[in-house]
Amino acid sequence: MELYLLHFSLTPNYCPPKFTSTKYLKCWKNKLNAGLPSKSFANTGTKANSFVILNNASERGDAETAVVVEKPPPRPRRFEFFPGHPTPFGATPRDGGVNFAVFSSTASSASLCLISLSDLPEKRVTKEIALNPLTNKTGDVWHVFLKGDFEDMVYGYRFEGSFSPEDGLYFDSSKILIDPYAKAIVSRGEYGTLGPDEECWPQMASVVPSTSDEFDWEGDLPLKFPQRELVIYEMHVRGFTRHESSNSKFPGTYLGVVEKLDYLKKLGVNCIELMPCHDFNELEYYSYNTVLGDSKMNFWGYSTINYFSPMARYSSAGIGNYGLGAVNEFKCLVREAHKRGIEVIMDVVFNHTAEGNEQGPILSFRGLDNSVFYMLAPKGEYYNYSGCGNTFNCNHPIVRQFIVECLRYWVAEMHVDGFRFDLASILTRSSSLWDAVNVYGNVIEGDTLTTGTPLSIPPLIDMISNDPILRGVKLIAEAWDCGGLYQVGMFPHWGIWSEWNGKYRDVVRQFIKGTDGFSGALAECLCGSPNLYQEGGRKPWNSINFVCAHDGFTLADLVTYNNKHNLANGEDNKDGENHNNSWNCGQEGEFASIYVKKLRSRQMRNFFLCLMVSQGVPMFYMGDEYGHTKGGNNNTYCHDNFMNYFRWDKMEEASSDFFRFCCLMTKFRHECESLGLKDFPTAERLQWHGHAPGMPDWSETSRFVAFTLIDSVNGELYIAFNASHVAVTIALPDRPGHRWEPLVDTGKAAPFDFLADDIPQFQREIAIRQYAHFLDSNLYPMLSYSSIILLLSPDHNI
Repeated sequence: MELYLLHFSLTPNYCPPKFTSTKYLKCWKNKLNAGLPSKSFANTGTKANSFVILNNASERGDAETAVVVEKPPPRPRRFEFFPGHPTPFGATPRDGGVNFAVFSSTASSASLCLISLSDLPEKRVTKEIALNPLTNKTGDVWHVFLKGDFEDMVYGYRFEGSFSPEDGLYFDSSKILIDPYAKAIVSRGEYGTLGPDEECWPQMASVVPSTSDEFDWEGDLPLKFPQRELVIYEMHVRGFTRHESSNSKFPGTYLGVVEKLDYLKKLGVNCIELMPCHDFNELEYYSYNTVLGDSKMNFWGYSTINYFSPMARYSSAGIGNYGLGAVNEFKCLVREAHKRGIEVIMDVVFNHTAEGNEQGPILSFRGLDNSVFYMLAPKGEYYNYSGCGNTFNCNHPIVRQFIVECLRYWVAEMHVDGFRFDLASILTRSSSLWDAVNVYGNVIEGDTLTTGTPLSIPPLIDMISNDPILRGVKLIAEAWDCGGLYQVGMFPHWGIWSEWNGKYRDVVRQFIKGTDGFSGALAECLCGSPNLYQEGGRKPWNSINFVCAHDGFTLADLVTYNNKHNLANGEDNKDGENHNNSWNCGQEGEFASIYVKKLRSRQMRNFFLCLMVSQGVPMFYMGDEYGHTKGGNNNTYCHDNFMNYFRWDKMEEASSDFFRFCCLMTKFRHECESLGLKDFPTAERLQWHGHAPGMPDWSETSRFVAFTLIDSVNGELYIAFNASHVAVTIALPDRPGHRWEPLVDTGKAAPFDFLADDIPQFQREIAIRQYAHFLDSNLYPMLSYSSIILLLSPDHNI
């Protein structure tokens, strides 16, 4: 009764809820304390909601009561202010307080804004502290040291200055800016959920760090695997366990990945490359997709907001513990991966940010010092070498210092093992207002470099390559950008950088599908691409070999579609790559004849086998190990749905014999000393063959490549690829006293495609006897579009 009277007095025309009083009280409390409509940030001090509901059980314990009392305004936060220190940048706990330092060279004034978590969704500043340019500024760095109560408190900055885009200035005092050095960001807590008033870009703020923020690493140390020993698995944190078939307790999160690490171990993976996990806004492209009836998202995450902060909505805690839950869950992922002998590499996007072009939002860098952080033309226009609206000014002294310190943080604090740099060629371009005196200390005769010119010795790459912390981790460049700069084989490397070998991908696709003229190029790929890396002093492991990645066709779609099918993206099939070097094996789409499906199965095995027997570092994409399909869509950047979700049910189906094949191939690679060489193979170890021993065919029409490889573990391997539509019988190299025995033949049906120990002994013997008459004559029959691995064994019949 008291509840009804209470609600009647507060709400006209009140109708009682259809749930329990306990749930109703919770609902009503949320209504009373709901956030205000979206508006510009106001500095309203300590104003708070006027009412709060208190509910207590009666003394008898058999009823609940509720009263509304006026909530007294909270006591004003008390802080002690000191000038502070200009270094280090960011918010740093020290001496019983927190030091705040931020760079801005052209702002006329600055203030530190402290915001309680309750004020954040209402866009209210709880406490604003104006910084005195005489005492709180050193050079171009604004700073202040505070002591006080930071509980439930986040922060941002407000800067004033000229708003003059033609001069490269975007100061807007109505914006509260994120600290570029913030270690955690608080905003929306749930992935894909709009903010207050259905905002796609609700206010974000930086978490005030504390000395009590600790994580138990349980003695974790870097694994430091030699790079030549890696098998890399490119994966998406959310997509890996988001599908209901994952049966994950924490689907779509860092902890969800932790639950599946044993699966990756079984697959033979010893390094995972995480697609972007820096804080980004998945609602950046939010719009209704009329094709699928869902909403378009920024699923891939290549649009960073803050580089020091892990993506909070990949955490089961969301913004719990003030966003630090995501930090600890990411650390947990790294720690647990290391326990299983799996390294963790991050895909980092230092080529552009989420602030886009001049029409984009002002979130952080643009409002702090736009002309420093972005590459600008003389009239303030944004250079767009990234294809995403802006280009990060990577070789500016302030920006390159920022990038190096960020990378150090992820290695030293988060224990990651390396980085893959998206569109890394941008990191080699000259900065805005390029000045040789500024970079090298003196004028260089004939120096006519303009903004964006590729540099032979880029200062940023130089700093990273010679940094005492960073030079010891894996550094992988995607050696091209959207401005036409293609540096595969030519990326400035200091002997330690590796590259995504896009040329390997293109050559292997062309050869395996039977295109003339690629036999010699395939041989280079199998040897670790010495044509690209040997002259520059690099080794096979500097080549990251891949056939498929997140961008483009999946492995299954590569053999199923001749053309992209991107209508679901809502861009009239105009987006995505048009030159995929794919082959549908005779029929377009998944519905095909039995013959075509068998051919596709062989081709998938051919690609994977080629990847695993090539010198260099193999990398394959999440889901390719069971034949994941995206329906021919080669640009699924915007889909938070089945296209990008790992299908655990499909992997477990009987039709996923390909998974077994992949597991056995990765195991075989790990066991073979010769498939991860320190240097390029020479004639002492490797010999080329054709249909006859020692007679390779490098002609334009050749579709056959074979070689033998000396291996200290398995003695000698014979590996051959027949990319012709015609079956062949090949003559094997004569090894007196020894006999070639089949191990892998992609032309055979599973499980006889790989004669491993999991096949009953009698079945293995029968399978081998079927080819005994050929092997007795040192011959072997190969089906069209097939590949084989034979092992040399002592001939006991002699």
